[in-house]
Amino acid sequence: MRRPLVAGNWKMHGSRAEAGRLVDELIAAGAGTAEVVICPPFVYLPDVGRRLHGNAIMLGAQDVCAEDIGAHTGEVSAAMLADVGCRFVIVGHSERRALYGEDDALVARKFAAVLRHGLVPILCVGETLQEREQGITNGVVTRQLEAVLGVAGIAAFAAAIVAYEPVWAIGTGRTATAGQAQEVHALIRGRIAEKDATIAASLRVLYGGSVKASNAAELFANPDVDGGLIGGASLKADEFARICAVAGK
Repeated sequence: MRRPLVAGNWKMHGSRAEAGRLVDELIAAGAGTAEVVICPPFVYLPDVGRRLHGNAIMLGAQDVCAEDIGAHTGEVSAAMLADVGCRFVIVGHSERRALYGEDDALVARKFAAVLRHGLVPILCVGETLQEREQGITNGVVTRQLEAVLGVAGIAAFAAAIVAYEPVWAIGTGRTATAGQAQEVHALIRGRIAEKDATIAASLRVLYGGSVKASNAAELFANPDVDGGLIGGASLKADEFARICAVAGK
């Protein structure tokens, strides 16, 4: 039985005071039976980590450098993230791919870097609206998965999470139907199963794309959807707590 997981990606929002308030509200609301991860901006990681100390809610980061050390001004390594208490790291988010030119090869290297330091990568895959309309969703998602498999190997997915995020449904108010989400989640699990059925059976695959408390139950009811990667709704403690509660049912 795969325990559901909900990860909140705060993106570049908030202030130190707002981050503290949000964490306190989330702690008060409780995590329920689902595993819960929150991923604040880099500069707030130590503060948020201190507030989460001793709590079931876990700390994650939004990105990582593919290199472990060196002259990489402005970057943050996986070792540094582990040092401030992170347990999870998002890699390959669609905004990193689209806005900062991260290709499949770089995402694969970041995935491997996260694993080297004992952290759990949340690998994001997904298609743009144009790619969906062209009917190549399966090819895009498969390509993104294969790039990571080629670098890290199938065994790496025993310690990883995959998040399907249809790019056309992120921050747009549009959401994939439950059927559309299940179709791609099943594809992801099937591709992993072709290489190792045991790892595929235990792999948690999250859905990310305008998830709200009002649509979470329908999305999470799918057999291959194991929780969510939540953007805007994770910035509202009551909304995020309701999503976590739905995931844990």
